[in-house]
Amino acid sequence: MPTGSGLDEHVAESQLAQRQADRWLISGSILIGSAALGIFGLPLFLRGVWLLRRAQRTGLTVRPMLVTLLGYLVIIDAAINAVGWALDMVGNHTLLARVLLTGWGNIFDAGYFWHFNELWIGGAAGPGEKGWEIGLIFTVFTMRIAAATGFLQMKRWGQQWMIVTCWMGVVIWCGYVFNMTMYADVRYAGVVMPVIGWWLYDIFYITPFLAIPYLHTVNREIFTD
Repeated sequence: MPTGSGLDEHVAESQLAQRQADRWLISGSILIGSAALGIFGLPLFLRGVWLLRRAQRTGLTVRPMLVTLLGYLVIIDAAINAVGWALDMVGNHTLLARVLLTGWGNIFDAGYFWHFNELWIGGAAGPGEKGWEIGLIFTVFTMRIAAATGFLQMKRWGQQWMIVTCWMGVVIWCGYVFNMTMYADVRYAGVVMPVIGWWLYDIFYITPFLAIPYLHTVNREIFTD
């Protein structure tokens, strides 16, 4: 009985520690995923990571750190793209969109400044951009958020769909790089930070490349049905 009681207490403490860390991680991810409030979300996210590391050091049974980082980074990556592109499609005439999106165009990607709001659908007029926006918001990005949520819950379907959507992310990355390269004369002309700037903000797009080796080699028995 004492052993069972000790195990129950250990499980309860571990679950409490995991929930506390997730509250900070989720709050930070939501703010970072909104793009505009990302600077406020980063400290919250780092606080959650620190709480999780502290729980691991004290011997509690919490979610593996690599699972946590990959899951939340995939959610953040998908949310930033979904929110930013949805704003460009739906709220392209709002003051917020005109400041943020054209500001982004001036600094990084002239596709968000060149002939802005001159298409029938409004927003960015960069060649091919609307096709990427509409196609990916309603497919890959929403799928990646759902897959990462299941992955963080240590569900086997989450791990499996993370593999599927991460390979889809590789296809997206290759296609988007080619699109940006083909129309470089439009998208990099006259911006503050052209090619170097694009690689700086493109860092989140490498999450599929970081996740795929782990997803294919991780012990699948740690995930439940």
